[in-house]
Amino acid sequence: MSEMWRVMDTGLRSAAQNVALDRALLEARQAEEIPSTLRFSRFTPSALLAYRQSAVQEFDPDYCIARNIAIQRRITGGDAVYCDGDQLGWALYLHRRDIGAGDMPALAKRICHAAAAAVGALGVDARFRARHDIEVDGRRIGAAGGTFDGNALLYQGILQIDLDAGDGWRVMRTPLAAQSDPAFAAARERVTDLKSLLGACPEVSLIKSNLVAAFESEFEAEFHDGDLSLTEHARYRSALAEIDTADWIDLMQRPLSEAPVCAASHKVAGGVLNASLVYDRPARIIRQVWFAHDRAVRPQRLVVDLEAALRDTAVARLEHIVRGFFAGRAVEMAAVTPGDFVAVVRRALKLPLFVQNP
Repeated sequence: MSEMWRVMDTGLRSAAQNVALDRALLEARQAEEIPSTLRFSRFTPSALLAYRQSAVQEFDPDYCIARNIAIQRRITGGDAVYCDGDQLGWALYLHRRDIGAGDMPALAKRICHAAAAAVGALGVDARFRARHDIEVDGRRIGAAGGTFDGNALLYQGILQIDLDAGDGWRVMRTPLAAQSDPAFAAARERVTDLKSLLGACPEVSLIKSNLVAAFESEFEAEFHDGDLSLTEHARYRSALAEIDTADWIDLMQRPLSEAPVCAASHKVAGGVLNASLVYDRPARIIRQVWFAHDRAVRPQRLVVDLEAALRDTAVARLEHIVRGFFAGRAVEMAAVTPGDFVAVVRRALKLPLFVQNP
């Protein structure tokens, strides 16, 4: 017999309210006060940090203030994201009994595969891409992240239905968002939304129905409609008192100087390969990298997938990951080689170009 789980939609709320609900439901699931739950949500315009991120390193605070976009900190990991009322949030609050053994990467893959199947049922070729992306033809259509509280798991995502390309990119602290119009157009090609893919926004009720069906199938559960309990309301009020504060938003603060934006160009056969990246200097980690080349690379999604593979990569593993990425892939790159991608990143970081990496 299928286990009975709960599904609810808590509607359009501020980022602080949604994060407080996340904490309340996760705590209630850990205390076994509630059944496993799927919650749908929407946000007023918000720039959402992952739990361990620093706002000044991820967002443009002046732009957010000017556009009345709230900066808020999630309790989950993953990437910083922009969201508003035209995006659909979903969150699972589960017990370890529901999911069996597995670390966060394995669970992310399992849950995002199910979410991708739900999106795919709308008529697009949606797939999971490590670590927390749902993508269509290499372009991100959803981002996700999770956290554990004892035996309880919160895993949540944002699905882009009708993404505001202006706010969606300009709130982020990326070199692509601040450069020329062609660079901004290239940045826009890295993301997409359901409206662009389908020609019109699908009914939100259909998206939610597909997600319910996908998670029911994945976890052999049966959802029934429910509401917040009195216990959850009490936990929510307590969480909101802490989360709707500057202290919570500024919980992790790191100076901008520790995460410089670096850029370089590298001559290749018949052109130039450019790289821009955000570098975590103290940890020696490439947080994110963007490549641009004036020659076509086939398949077209290859460069974007490489950028995803290099997210949060230790510099010491750069060459290993790049060469492993290209191994076994059928690609058309007469003008650029795997070594060129390594070289342009190392040049951006002002490292020697020819070093044997571990």
